[in-house]
Amino acid sequence: MSLSSIFRFREKQTASVGSATVEAETSVRLDSPLFQAMSTALQDQVVNHPHLWRYLNQPSVQAMGVPDFLPRLGKAQKNLRQPNLIYPTGANVFVHLYQTEDDSRNSYIPIEPGGALDGSSLIEEIDRKLIDHVGELQKAAGVENQEDRVEILLEILGKICQTEGKSRRGTIQVTKGELQQLEYLVVRDKEGLGAIQPLISDPYIEDVSCSGVGPVFLEHKIFGALKAGIVFDNVPQLDHFVIQLSERIGRPVTVRNPIVDSTLPDGSRINIVYGDDVSKRGSNFTIRKFQATPMSILDLVAGGTLTEEMAAYISLMLGAGMNTFVSGETASGKTTMLNAISTFIPPIHKIVSIEDTPELQVPHPNWTREVVRSSSDTASSITMFDLLRAALRQRPNEIIIGEIRGEEGAIAFQAMQTGHSCMATFHASSVERLIQRITGHPINVPKTYIDNLNIVIIMSAVRLPDGSTGRRILSINEIIEYNSETDAFGFIEVFRWDPATDTFEFPGYMNTNILENVVASRRGLPPRESRRIYDVLNERADVLRGLREKEITNFYELHTILTQAYREGLFR
Repeated sequence: MSLSSIFRFREKQTASVGSATVEAETSVRLDSPLFQAMSTALQDQVVNHPHLWRYLNQPSVQAMGVPDFLPRLGKAQKNLRQPNLIYPTGANVFVHLYQTEDDSRNSYIPIEPGGALDGSSLIEEIDRKLIDHVGELQKAAGVENQEDRVEILLEILGKICQTEGKSRRGTIQVTKGELQQLEYLVVRDKEGLGAIQPLISDPYIEDVSCSGVGPVFLEHKIFGALKAGIVFDNVPQLDHFVIQLSERIGRPVTVRNPIVDSTLPDGSRINIVYGDDVSKRGSNFTIRKFQATPMSILDLVAGGTLTEEMAAYISLMLGAGMNTFVSGETASGKTTMLNAISTFIPPIHKIVSIEDTPELQVPHPNWTREVVRSSSDTASSITMFDLLRAALRQRPNEIIIGEIRGEEGAIAFQAMQTGHSCMATFHASSVERLIQRITGHPINVPKTYIDNLNIVIIMSAVRLPDGSTGRRILSINEIIEYNSETDAFGFIEVFRWDPATDTFEFPGYMNTNILENVVASRRGLPPRESRRIYDVLNERADVLRGLREKEITNFYELHTILTQAYREGLFR
Protein backbone atom coordinates (compact mmCIF):
# COMPACT_ATOMS: atom_id res chain seq x y z
CA MET A 1 0.00 0.00 0.00
CA SER A 2 1.38 3.41 -0.98
CA LEU A 3 1.75 6.30 1.44
CA SER A 4 -1.16 8.09 -0.25
CA SER A 5 -3.33 4.99 0.17
CA ILE A 6 -2.42 4.80 3.87
CA PHE A 7 -3.39 8.43 4.30
CA ARG A 8 -6.71 7.80 2.54
CA PHE A 9 -7.39 4.75 4.72
CA ARG A 10 -6.74 6.72 7.90
CA GLU A 11 -8.80 9.60 6.54
CA LYS A 12 -11.86 7.31 6.52
CA GLN A 13 -11.07 6.06 10.02
CA THR A 14 -10.78 9.54 11.52
CA ALA A 15 -13.48 11.35 9.54
CA SER A 16 -16.08 11.05 12.31
CA VAL A 17 -13.63 12.25 14.96
CA GLY A 18 -12.76 15.24 12.80
CA SER A 19 -16.42 16.18 12.37
CA ALA A 20 -17.06 15.90 16.10
CA THR A 21 -14.31 18.37 16.93
CA VAL A 22 -15.14 21.01 14.30
CA GLU A 23 -17.16 23.33 16.55
CA ALA A 24 -14.81 22.90 19.49
CA GLU A 25 -11.50 23.46 17.72
CA THR A 26 -12.22 25.60 14.66
CA SER A 27 -15.41 27.48 15.52
CA VAL A 28 -17.01 27.13 12.11
CA ARG A 29 -19.68 29.81 12.09
CA LEU A 30 -22.41 28.62 9.78
CA ASP A 31 -23.95 32.11 9.80
CA SER A 32 -20.69 33.93 8.99
CA PRO A 33 -20.50 35.95 5.72
CA LEU A 34 -17.53 33.83 4.61
CA PHE A 35 -19.40 30.56 5.07
CA GLN A 36 -22.55 31.90 3.44
CA ALA A 37 -20.56 33.08 0.40
CA MET A 38 -19.19 29.58 -0.22
CA SER A 39 -20.65 27.10 -2.67
CA THR A 40 -22.49 24.16 -1.10
CA ALA A 41 -19.62 21.86 -2.12
CA LEU A 42 -17.05 24.05 -0.36
CA GLN A 43 -19.28 24.39 2.72
CA ASP A 44 -19.38 20.58 3.01
CA GLN A 45 -15.60 20.45 2.85
CA VAL A 46 -14.91 23.09 5.52
CA VAL A 47 -17.41 21.49 7.91
CA ASN A 48 -15.58 18.18 7.64
CA HIS A 49 -12.02 19.52 7.39
CA PRO A 50 -11.09 22.01 10.14
CA HIS A 51 -7.73 22.87 8.60
CA LEU A 52 -9.44 24.04 5.38
CA TRP A 53 -11.66 26.40 7.40
CA ARG A 54 -8.62 27.77 9.23
CA TYR A 55 -6.85 28.40 5.94
CA LEU A 56 -9.79 30.19 4.34
CA ASN A 57 -10.11 32.46 7.37
CA GLN A 58 -6.68 33.97 6.80
CA PRO A 59 -7.01 37.67 5.82
CA SER A 60 -4.66 37.25 2.83
CA VAL A 61 -6.84 34.42 1.49
CA GLN A 62 -10.10 36.26 2.11
CA ALA A 63 -8.76 39.24 0.16
CA MET A 64 -8.76 37.08 -3.00
CA GLY A 65 -12.45 36.27 -2.71
CA VAL A 66 -14.06 32.91 -2.08
CA PRO A 67 -12.41 30.25 -4.27
CA ASP A 68 -14.34 27.74 -6.35
CA PHE A 69 -14.25 24.14 -5.15
CA LEU A 70 -13.67 21.48 -7.82
CA PRO A 71 -13.72 17.80 -6.83
CA ARG A 72 -11.57 17.06 -9.90
CA LEU A 73 -9.87 19.02 -12.66
CA GLY A 74 -10.36 18.74 -16.39
CA LYS A 75 -9.52 20.40 -19.69
CA ALA A 76 -12.16 23.08 -19.06
CA GLN A 77 -9.94 24.64 -16.38
CA LYS A 78 -6.97 24.86 -18.74
CA ASN A 79 -8.25 28.11 -20.26
CA LEU A 80 -8.91 29.92 -16.96
CA ARG A 81 -7.13 33.27 -17.13
CA GLN A 82 -7.55 34.19 -13.46
CA PRO A 83 -7.91 30.93 -11.52
CA ASN A 84 -8.95 30.95 -7.87
CA LEU A 85 -9.90 27.40 -6.99
CA ILE A 86 -9.43 24.62 -4.48
CA TYR A 87 -9.29 20.92 -5.28
CA PRO A 88 -8.59 17.81 -3.14
CA THR A 89 -5.64 15.49 -3.65
CA GLY A 90 -6.61 12.88 -1.03
CA ALA A 91 -5.34 12.25 2.49
CA ASN A 92 -7.29 15.32 3.72
CA VAL A 93 -4.97 17.53 1.66
CA PHE A 94 -6.30 20.31 -0.57
CA VAL A 95 -4.62 22.66 -3.03
CA HIS A 96 -5.39 26.34 -3.45
CA LEU A 97 -4.41 27.50 -6.91
CA TYR A 98 -4.70 31.19 -7.75
CA GLN A 99 -3.32 33.91 -9.99
CA THR A 100 -0.28 35.80 -8.73
CA GLU A 101 -0.29 39.40 -9.92
CA ASP A 102 3.43 40.07 -9.45
CA ASP A 103 4.64 36.78 -10.97
CA SER A 104 4.33 35.10 -14.34
CA ARG A 105 3.54 31.84 -12.56
CA ASN A 106 0.33 31.16 -10.68
CA SER A 107 0.60 30.07 -7.03
CA TYR A 108 0.06 26.54 -5.73
CA ILE A 109 -0.56 26.27 -1.96
CA PRO A 110 -0.93 22.83 -0.30
CA ILE A 111 -3.46 22.94 2.55
CA GLU A 112 -2.49 20.14 4.95
CA PRO A 113 -4.15 18.78 8.10
CA GLY A 114 -1.05 19.62 10.12
CA GLY A 115 -0.56 23.10 8.74
CA ALA A 116 -1.23 24.82 12.09
CA LEU A 117 1.48 22.75 13.84
CA ASP A 118 4.05 22.36 11.06
CA GLY A 119 7.37 23.74 12.32
CA SER A 120 5.98 24.48 15.79
CA SER A 121 7.66 23.86 19.14
CA LEU A 122 5.25 20.95 19.67
CA ILE A 123 6.75 19.14 16.67
CA GLU A 124 10.24 19.75 18.06
CA GLU A 125 9.13 18.31 21.40
CA ILE A 126 7.68 15.23 19.66
CA ASP A 127 11.00 14.70 17.86
CA ARG A 128 12.86 14.83 21.19
CA LYS A 129 10.47 12.30 22.73
CA LEU A 130 10.88 9.96 19.76
CA ILE A 131 14.54 9.51 20.76
CA ASP A 132 13.31 7.65 23.86
CA HIS A 133 11.73 5.06 21.54
CA VAL A 134 14.76 4.49 19.33
CA GLY A 135 14.55 0.71 19.77
CA GLU A 136 10.97 0.59 18.47
CA LEU A 137 11.85 2.94 15.62
CA GLN A 138 14.73 0.68 14.59
CA LYS A 139 12.36 -2.26 14.67
CA ALA A 140 9.94 -0.36 12.46
CA ALA A 141 12.74 0.48 10.01
CA GLY A 142 13.33 -3.24 9.49
CA VAL A 143 9.68 -3.90 8.58
CA GLU A 144 9.23 -4.27 4.84
CA ASN A 145 5.53 -3.38 4.63
CA GLN A 146 5.02 0.39 4.78
CA GLU A 147 1.52 0.10 6.28
CA ASP A 148 2.96 -1.89 9.20
CA ARG A 149 5.73 0.69 9.68
CA VAL A 150 3.15 3.46 9.82
CA GLU A 151 1.13 1.59 12.43
CA ILE A 152 4.22 1.15 14.64
CA LEU A 153 5.03 4.84 14.24
CA LEU A 154 1.50 5.85 15.25
CA GLU A 155 1.57 3.50 18.24
CA ILE A 156 4.73 5.25 19.45
CA LEU A 157 3.07 8.63 18.94
CA GLY A 158 0.11 7.38 20.98
CA LYS A 159 2.47 6.59 23.85
CA ILE A 160 4.02 10.06 23.66
CA CYS A 161 0.76 12.02 23.43
CA GLN A 162 -2.21 12.05 25.80
CA THR A 163 -5.57 13.57 24.87
CA GLU A 164 -7.60 13.14 28.06
CA GLY A 165 -7.36 12.26 31.74
CA LYS A 166 -4.57 13.10 34.15
CA SER A 167 -1.26 13.70 32.45
CA ARG A 168 1.14 10.78 32.73
CA ARG A 169 4.81 11.28 33.33
CA GLY A 170 6.78 11.67 30.12
CA THR A 171 3.73 12.33 27.95
CA ILE A 172 2.61 15.47 26.15
CA GLN A 173 -0.93 16.73 26.67
CA VAL A 174 -2.66 17.49 23.35
CA THR A 175 -6.21 17.85 22.08
CA LYS A 176 -7.80 15.29 19.77
CA GLY A 177 -7.53 17.75 16.91
CA GLU A 178 -3.83 18.28 17.60
CA LEU A 179 -3.26 14.53 17.73
CA GLN A 180 -4.80 14.15 14.29
CA GLN A 181 -2.51 16.85 12.95
CA LEU A 182 0.50 15.25 14.60
CA GLU A 183 -0.34 11.86 13.12
CA TYR A 184 -0.40 13.37 9.66
CA LEU A 185 2.86 15.28 10.14
CA VAL A 186 4.77 12.39 11.72
CA VAL A 187 3.80 9.99 8.93
CA ARG A 188 4.48 12.65 6.27
CA ASP A 189 7.95 13.45 7.62
CA LYS A 190 9.10 9.99 8.76
CA GLU A 191 7.63 7.79 6.05
CA GLY A 192 7.00 10.34 3.31
CA LEU A 193 9.16 13.05 1.80
CA GLY A 194 8.42 15.78 4.28
CA ALA A 195 7.24 19.16 3.05
CA ILE A 196 7.13 18.07 -0.60
CA GLN A 197 4.97 14.98 0.03
CA PRO A 198 1.73 16.79 -1.00
CA LEU A 199 3.33 17.53 -4.37
CA ILE A 200 4.25 13.87 -4.86
CA SER A 201 0.71 12.80 -3.89
CA ASP A 202 -0.98 15.22 -6.31
CA PRO A 203 -1.80 13.26 -9.50
CA TYR A 204 -1.90 16.49 -11.54
CA ILE A 205 1.76 17.36 -10.88
CA GLU A 206 4.28 16.20 -13.50
CA ASP A 207 7.54 17.77 -12.32
CA VAL A 208 8.85 19.22 -9.05
CA SER A 209 11.90 21.47 -9.18
CA CYS A 210 13.94 23.27 -6.52
CA SER A 211 16.64 25.44 -8.10
CA GLY A 212 18.23 26.58 -4.84
CA VAL A 213 17.17 28.79 -1.92
CA GLY A 214 13.66 30.10 -2.59
CA PRO A 215 10.37 28.57 -3.74
CA VAL A 216 9.75 25.16 -5.27
CA PHE A 217 8.54 25.23 -8.88
CA LEU A 218 6.07 22.82 -10.50
CA GLU A 219 4.76 21.63 -13.84
CA HIS A 220 1.02 20.97 -13.64
CA LYS A 221 -0.90 18.88 -16.19
CA ILE A 222 -3.67 21.47 -16.42
CA PHE A 223 -2.13 24.80 -15.39
CA GLY A 224 1.45 24.41 -16.60
CA ALA A 225 4.22 26.27 -14.75
CA LEU A 226 3.39 27.07 -11.10
CA LYS A 227 5.15 28.36 -7.99
CA ALA A 228 4.54 26.32 -4.84
CA GLY A 229 4.01 27.78 -1.40
CA ILE A 230 6.89 25.61 -0.17
CA VAL A 231 9.95 27.83 0.30
CA PHE A 232 13.49 27.10 1.50
CA ASP A 233 14.56 30.28 3.29
CA ASN A 234 18.29 29.67 3.67
CA VAL A 235 21.17 27.42 2.64
CA PRO A 236 21.38 25.33 5.87
CA GLN A 237 17.65 24.58 5.72
CA LEU A 238 17.86 23.48 2.07
CA ASP A 239 21.03 21.42 2.62
CA HIS A 240 19.41 19.66 5.60
CA PHE A 241 16.32 18.83 3.56
CA VAL A 242 18.37 17.54 0.60
CA ILE A 243 20.45 15.30 2.87
CA GLN A 244 17.28 13.86 4.46
CA LEU A 245 15.75 13.37 1.01
CA SER A 246 18.80 11.47 -0.26
CA GLU A 247 18.88 9.28 2.87
CA ARG A 248 15.18 8.55 2.44
CA ILE A 249 15.85 7.04 -1.00
CA GLY A 250 18.93 5.16 0.22
CA ARG A 251 21.45 7.17 -1.81
CA PRO A 252 23.03 9.68 0.63
CA VAL A 253 24.73 12.70 -0.91
CA THR A 254 28.07 13.88 0.44
CA VAL A 255 30.61 16.56 -0.38
CA ARG A 256 32.62 13.85 -2.14
CA ASN A 257 29.61 12.44 -4.04
CA PRO A 258 27.31 15.43 -4.45
CA ILE A 259 25.20 14.19 -7.39
CA VAL A 260 22.59 11.43 -7.15
CA ASP A 261 20.25 10.03 -9.81
CA SER A 262 17.72 7.62 -8.39
CA THR A 263 14.05 6.78 -7.98
CA LEU A 264 11.61 7.54 -5.19
CA PRO A 265 9.59 4.78 -3.50
CA ASP A 266 6.67 5.47 -5.88
CA GLY A 267 8.94 5.13 -8.94
CA SER A 268 9.36 8.86 -9.65
CA ARG A 269 12.74 9.86 -11.04
CA ILE A 270 14.86 12.21 -8.91
CA ASN A 271 18.10 14.09 -9.44
CA ILE A 272 19.84 15.69 -6.45
CA VAL A 273 22.83 18.06 -6.45
CA TYR A 274 24.24 18.83 -3.00
CA GLY A 275 26.24 21.86 -1.87
CA ASP A 276 27.58 24.93 -3.61
CA ASP A 277 30.79 23.37 -4.97
CA VAL A 278 29.13 22.18 -8.18
CA SER A 279 25.98 24.33 -8.04
CA LYS A 280 26.60 28.00 -7.35
CA ARG A 281 23.03 28.60 -6.16
CA GLY A 282 23.39 25.78 -3.66
CA SER A 283 21.70 22.41 -3.36
CA ASN A 284 18.92 21.60 -5.80
CA PHE A 285 16.69 18.73 -6.81
CA THR A 286 14.34 17.79 -9.64
CA ILE A 287 11.62 15.13 -9.54
CA ARG A 288 9.87 13.71 -12.59
CA LYS A 289 6.64 12.17 -11.34
CA PHE A 290 5.85 8.52 -12.00
CA GLN A 291 2.38 7.49 -13.17
CA ALA A 292 1.18 4.17 -11.77
CA THR A 293 -0.87 3.75 -14.94
CA PRO A 294 0.93 5.25 -17.93
CA MET A 295 -0.86 7.18 -20.64
CA SER A 296 -2.07 4.92 -23.41
CA ILE A 297 -1.73 5.67 -27.10
CA LEU A 298 -5.44 6.60 -27.15
CA ASP A 299 -4.90 9.04 -24.26
CA LEU A 300 -2.25 10.69 -26.42
CA VAL A 301 -4.60 10.74 -29.41
CA ALA A 302 -7.27 12.39 -27.26
CA GLY A 303 -4.70 15.00 -26.18
CA GLY A 304 -3.81 15.81 -29.79
CA THR A 305 -0.27 14.36 -29.70
CA LEU A 306 -1.02 12.24 -32.77
CA THR A 307 -3.95 10.85 -34.80
CA GLU A 308 -5.48 7.38 -35.03
CA GLU A 309 -3.90 7.00 -38.50
CA MET A 310 -0.45 7.73 -37.07
CA ALA A 311 -1.05 5.26 -34.24
CA ALA A 312 -2.18 2.64 -36.76
CA TYR A 313 0.97 3.24 -38.84
CA ILE A 314 3.18 2.78 -35.77
CA SER A 315 1.31 -0.41 -34.85
CA LEU A 316 1.99 -1.88 -38.29
CA MET A 317 5.66 -0.99 -38.01
CA LEU A 318 6.17 -2.47 -34.53
CA GLY A 319 4.13 -5.52 -35.44
CA ALA A 320 6.54 -6.13 -38.29
CA GLY A 321 9.60 -5.75 -36.04
CA MET A 322 10.80 -2.39 -37.35
CA ASN A 323 13.53 -0.67 -35.33
CA THR A 324 12.15 2.56 -33.88
CA PHE A 325 13.62 5.59 -32.11
CA VAL A 326 11.53 8.21 -30.32
CA SER A 327 13.58 11.38 -30.42
CA GLY A 328 13.19 14.93 -29.16
CA GLU A 329 14.34 17.53 -26.69
CA THR A 330 14.12 17.30 -22.90
CA ALA A 331 10.51 17.05 -21.59
CA SER A 332 9.11 16.54 -25.09
CA GLY A 333 7.27 13.35 -24.09
CA LYS A 334 9.69 10.74 -25.43
CA THR A 335 9.34 8.21 -22.61
CA THR A 336 5.57 8.72 -22.46
CA MET A 337 5.36 7.92 -26.17
CA LEU A 338 7.70 4.92 -25.89
CA ASN A 339 5.55 3.49 -23.09
CA ALA A 340 2.37 4.10 -25.08
CA ILE A 341 3.51 2.47 -28.33
CA SER A 342 4.88 -0.59 -26.49
CA THR A 343 1.24 -1.76 -26.50
CA PHE A 344 1.68 -2.48 -30.22
CA ILE A 345 4.52 -4.97 -29.74
CA PRO A 346 3.01 -8.43 -30.39
CA PRO A 347 1.76 -9.78 -27.03
CA ILE A 348 3.59 -13.11 -27.40
CA HIS A 349 6.99 -11.45 -27.71
CA LYS A 350 9.72 -11.55 -25.08
CA ILE A 351 10.90 -8.04 -24.21
CA VAL A 352 14.09 -6.95 -22.46
CA SER A 353 14.28 -3.32 -21.34
CA ILE A 354 17.48 -1.58 -20.27
CA GLU A 355 17.42 1.69 -18.34
CA ASP A 356 19.58 4.05 -16.36
CA THR A 357 16.73 4.78 -13.96
CA PRO A 358 13.49 2.75 -14.23
CA GLU A 359 10.81 4.70 -16.11
CA LEU A 360 9.54 2.30 -18.75
CA GLN A 361 6.23 0.52 -18.21
CA VAL A 362 5.57 -2.37 -20.54
CA PRO A 363 2.25 -4.29 -20.36
CA HIS A 364 3.60 -7.61 -21.64
CA PRO A 365 3.93 -10.49 -19.14
CA ASN A 366 7.19 -11.79 -20.66
CA TRP A 367 9.16 -8.64 -19.83
CA THR A 368 12.65 -8.65 -18.35
CA ARG A 369 13.46 -5.28 -16.79
CA GLU A 370 17.14 -4.49 -16.29
CA VAL A 371 18.56 -1.37 -14.62
CA VAL A 372 22.06 0.08 -14.48
CA ARG A 373 23.93 -0.29 -11.17
CA SER A 374 26.05 2.71 -10.28
CA SER A 375 28.89 2.43 -7.81
CA SER A 376 31.91 4.44 -6.70
CA ASP A 377 33.79 1.18 -7.23
CA THR A 378 34.11 0.91 -11.02
CA ALA A 379 34.61 -2.85 -10.82
CA SER A 380 31.16 -3.39 -9.31
CA SER A 381 29.28 -1.01 -11.63
CA ILE A 382 26.96 -2.43 -14.27
CA THR A 383 26.56 -0.12 -17.26
CA MET A 384 23.98 0.02 -20.05
CA PHE A 385 26.69 -1.36 -22.32
CA ASP A 386 27.04 -4.42 -20.03
CA LEU A 387 23.27 -4.95 -19.84
CA LEU A 388 22.81 -4.62 -23.59
CA ARG A 389 25.50 -7.21 -24.29
CA ALA A 390 23.80 -9.54 -21.79
CA ALA A 391 20.40 -8.93 -23.39
CA LEU A 392 21.66 -10.21 -26.74
CA ARG A 393 22.18 -13.61 -25.08
CA GLN A 394 18.64 -13.71 -23.66
CA ARG A 395 16.93 -14.27 -27.04
CA PRO A 396 14.53 -11.34 -26.82
CA ASN A 397 12.09 -10.47 -29.61
CA GLU A 398 12.37 -6.80 -28.70
CA ILE A 399 15.02 -4.78 -26.87
CA ILE A 400 13.90 -1.44 -25.41
CA ILE A 401 16.58 1.00 -24.32
CA GLY A 402 15.46 3.79 -22.02
CA GLU A 403 17.82 6.32 -23.58
CA ILE A 404 20.84 5.97 -25.86
CA ARG A 405 23.66 8.28 -24.86
CA GLY A 406 27.00 6.57 -25.40
CA GLU A 407 28.75 3.43 -26.49
CA GLU A 408 25.66 1.32 -25.93
CA GLY A 409 24.30 2.93 -29.12
CA ALA A 410 26.87 1.07 -31.20
CA ILE A 411 25.87 -2.23 -29.60
CA ALA A 412 22.20 -1.43 -30.28
CA PHE A 413 22.95 -1.00 -33.99
CA GLN A 414 24.92 -4.23 -34.00
CA ALA A 415 21.86 -5.89 -32.47
CA MET A 416 19.71 -4.47 -35.28
CA GLN A 417 22.27 -5.72 -37.79
CA THR A 418 21.88 -9.26 -36.45
CA GLY A 419 18.07 -9.18 -36.60
CA HIS A 420 17.05 -8.04 -33.09
CA SER A 421 14.24 -5.49 -33.03
CA CYS A 422 15.16 -2.41 -30.98
CA MET A 423 13.33 0.61 -29.60
CA ALA A 424 14.86 3.54 -27.75
CA THR A 425 14.58 7.21 -26.89
CA PHE A 426 17.17 9.69 -28.05
CA HIS A 427 17.98 13.37 -27.50
CA ALA A 428 17.81 15.08 -30.90
CA SER A 429 15.29 17.54 -32.34
CA SER A 430 15.40 16.33 -35.97
CA VAL A 431 16.38 13.33 -38.08
CA GLU A 432 19.47 15.14 -39.33
CA ARG A 433 20.71 15.91 -35.83
CA LEU A 434 19.92 12.39 -34.69
CA ILE A 435 22.11 10.96 -37.44
CA GLN A 436 24.89 13.46 -36.65
CA ARG A 437 24.91 12.40 -33.00
CA ILE A 438 24.70 8.67 -33.73
CA THR A 439 27.60 8.73 -36.18
CA GLY A 440 29.72 11.07 -34.03
CA HIS A 441 31.61 10.62 -30.77
CA PRO A 442 30.95 8.90 -28.36
CA ILE A 443 28.39 6.63 -30.08
CA ASN A 444 30.37 6.21 -33.32
CA VAL A 445 27.95 4.06 -35.28
CA PRO A 446 29.29 3.42 -38.81
CA LYS A 447 27.30 5.36 -41.39
CA THR A 448 26.62 2.18 -43.32
CA TYR A 449 24.71 0.84 -40.29
CA ILE A 450 22.26 3.75 -40.07
CA ASP A 451 19.67 2.25 -42.41
CA ASN A 452 19.17 -0.53 -39.85
CA LEU A 453 17.14 2.10 -38.02
CA ASN A 454 13.76 2.09 -39.74
CA ILE A 455 11.52 4.63 -38.01
CA VAL A 456 12.26 7.92 -36.23
CA ILE A 457 9.45 9.65 -34.33
CA ILE A 458 10.30 13.29 -33.55
CA MET A 459 8.57 14.67 -30.44
CA SER A 460 8.42 18.24 -29.16
CA ALA A 461 6.76 20.46 -26.56
CA VAL A 462 5.14 23.16 -28.70
CA ARG A 463 3.05 26.32 -28.50
CA LEU A 464 -0.38 25.72 -30.02
CA PRO A 465 -2.37 28.21 -32.12
CA ASP A 466 -4.53 29.18 -29.11
CA GLY A 467 -1.41 30.17 -27.14
CA SER A 468 -1.39 27.12 -24.85
CA THR A 469 1.36 24.53 -24.79
CA GLY A 470 1.19 20.85 -25.65
CA ARG A 471 3.23 17.89 -26.83
CA ARG A 472 3.07 16.85 -30.46
CA ILE A 473 4.72 14.41 -32.82
CA LEU A 474 6.44 16.78 -35.24
CA SER A 475 7.09 14.02 -37.77
CA ILE A 476 7.30 10.29 -38.34
CA ASN A 477 10.12 9.37 -40.70
CA GLU A 478 11.32 6.29 -42.55
CA ILE A 479 15.11 5.96 -42.88
CA ILE A 480 15.84 4.74 -46.39
CA GLU A 481 19.53 4.53 -47.13
CA TYR A 482 23.04 5.91 -46.88
CA ASN A 483 24.63 6.98 -50.16
CA SER A 484 28.39 6.55 -49.79
CA GLU A 485 29.12 8.50 -52.99
CA THR A 486 27.36 11.66 -51.80
CA ASP A 487 27.83 10.92 -48.09
CA ALA A 488 24.11 11.66 -47.60
CA PHE A 489 21.21 9.91 -45.90
CA GLY A 490 17.79 9.51 -47.43
CA PHE A 491 14.57 9.49 -45.42
CA ILE A 492 10.85 9.94 -46.08
CA GLU A 493 8.65 12.14 -43.94
CA VAL A 494 5.52 9.99 -43.62
CA PHE A 495 3.57 12.24 -41.24
CA ARG A 496 4.16 15.85 -40.16
CA TRP A 497 2.52 18.37 -37.86
CA ASP A 498 1.21 21.70 -39.18
CA PRO A 499 1.79 24.31 -36.43
CA ALA A 500 -0.56 26.86 -38.02
CA THR A 501 -3.64 24.64 -37.74
CA ASP A 502 -2.52 22.06 -35.14
CA THR A 503 -3.35 19.27 -37.57
CA PHE A 504 -1.35 16.43 -39.10
CA GLU A 505 -0.55 15.83 -42.75
CA PHE A 506 0.12 12.46 -44.38
CA PRO A 507 2.62 13.20 -47.18
CA GLY A 508 3.70 9.58 -47.14
CA TYR A 509 0.27 8.36 -48.27
CA MET A 510 0.82 6.08 -51.30
CA ASN A 511 4.45 7.13 -51.17
CA THR A 512 6.21 5.21 -48.39
CA ASN A 513 9.07 2.79 -48.73
CA ILE A 514 9.14 0.58 -45.64
CA LEU A 515 5.36 0.36 -45.27
CA GLU A 516 4.81 -0.64 -48.91
CA ASN A 517 7.93 -2.67 -49.64
CA VAL A 518 8.78 -4.28 -46.29
CA VAL A 519 5.73 -4.37 -44.02
CA ALA A 520 3.32 -5.21 -46.84
CA SER A 521 5.60 -8.06 -47.97
CA ARG A 522 5.86 -9.45 -44.42
CA ARG A 523 2.06 -9.42 -44.24
CA GLY A 524 1.86 -11.58 -47.38
CA LEU A 525 0.85 -8.92 -49.90
CA PRO A 526 2.36 -9.47 -53.38
CA PRO A 527 4.40 -6.56 -54.79
CA ARG A 528 1.71 -5.53 -57.28
CA GLU A 529 -0.81 -5.22 -54.40
CA SER A 530 1.50 -3.61 -51.86
CA ARG A 531 -0.62 -0.47 -51.65
CA ARG A 532 -3.42 -2.47 -50.09
CA ILE A 533 -1.43 -1.92 -46.88
CA TYR A 534 -3.04 1.54 -46.69
CA ASP A 535 -6.44 -0.16 -46.43
CA VAL A 536 -5.11 -2.16 -43.50
CA LEU A 537 -3.82 1.08 -41.94
CA ASN A 538 -7.23 2.74 -42.31
CA GLU A 539 -9.00 -0.30 -40.86
CA ARG A 540 -6.72 -0.19 -37.82
CA ALA A 541 -7.31 3.53 -37.44
CA ASP A 542 -11.06 2.87 -37.42
CA VAL A 543 -10.63 0.19 -34.74
CA LEU A 544 -8.63 2.56 -32.55
CA ARG A 545 -11.14 5.36 -33.16
CA GLY A 546 -13.97 3.04 -32.12
CA LEU A 547 -12.16 2.07 -28.91
CA ARG A 548 -11.59 5.72 -28.05
CA GLU A 549 -15.24 6.56 -28.68
CA LYS A 550 -16.18 3.75 -26.29
CA GLU A 551 -13.75 5.31 -23.78
CA ILE A 552 -11.58 2.19 -23.69
CA THR A 553 -8.37 4.16 -23.18
CA ASN A 554 -6.79 2.74 -20.02
CA PHE A 555 -3.24 1.55 -20.77
CA TYR A 556 -3.67 -1.99 -19.43
CA GLU A 557 -7.30 -2.40 -20.55
CA LEU A 558 -6.31 -1.38 -24.08
CA HIS A 559 -3.46 -3.90 -24.09
CA THR A 560 -5.83 -6.65 -22.95
CA ILE A 561 -8.27 -5.87 -25.77
CA LEU A 562 -5.53 -5.69 -28.40
CA THR A 563 -4.12 -9.00 -27.10
CA GLN A 564 -7.53 -10.62 -27.57
CA ALA A 565 -7.78 -9.13 -31.06
CA TYR A 566 -4.31 -10.47 -31.84
CA ARG A 567 -5.35 -13.98 -30.77
CA GLU A 568 -8.37 -13.78 -33.05
CA GLY A 569 -6.22 -12.58 -35.95
CA LEU A 570 -7.87 -9.14 -36.06
CA PHE A 571 -4.91 -6.94 -35.14
CA ARG A 572 -1.82 -8.70 -36.43
